[in-house]
Amino acid sequence: MGDPVPSGIVANIARPEGNITGVSSEAGSEIWGKRLQILREAVPTASKIGFLGSRQLWSRPSTDVLRKTAQQLGISLLGPPIESPIQDQEYRRILGAMVQEHVDAVIIGDQTEHGSYRQLIVDLVRAAKLPAIFPFREYFEIGALLAYGPSGSDIYRRLAGYIDQILKGAHPGDLPIYLAAKFELLINLTTAKAIGLTIPPSLLVSADEVIE
Repeated sequence: MGDPVPSGIVANIARPEGNITGVSSEAGSEIWGKRLQILREAVPTASKIGFLGSRQLWSRPSTDVLRKTAQQLGISLLGPPIESPIQDQEYRRILGAMVQEHVDAVIIGDQTEHGSYRQLIVDLVRAAKLPAIFPFREYFEIGALLAYGPSGSDIYRRLAGYIDQILKGAHPGDLPIYLAAKFELLINLTTAKAIGLTIPPSLLVSADEVIE
């Protein structure tokens, strides 16, 4: 799950009560500033960066953090919001508009709909030779240039641990919602070469995984 409190799943992360517990992939708003910093390090000359997200995503507090970080770095955050219905043609329209605005790179939002179109998004930004950073490993595994987000292996281990405790008699509502605490930076040098980008050595040494 994402953040379970504003979505109404639980009222309290530390003690969810009821019959619910689990693991949240929510990394906090600050991760968006970190993603922008990583993208800027990968593309030091970037002054205009697109943000791929719906109107709802554009209005989230996490996007405010992204805007503030962009302002601090002297970057213009651009891109029309995705409109419903979210389908193939809408992604083509939005990313085409970003190309027309001459953005230097793109940040991909973490909304659920993107997952269904992840291959299309990866292919479109690569065809446009746009450096892009994605929120999850699933994009990296199908060719994304950069990904920075919660470690999937850490999340799944936590889930397995909770399942074990519950099967042994623990009450779900007594187990606090686990918040993602381990993050990974993933870099695909094959994609970097395809779009004509040289990744700085300083970024490579900080990566958790690099595909050559």
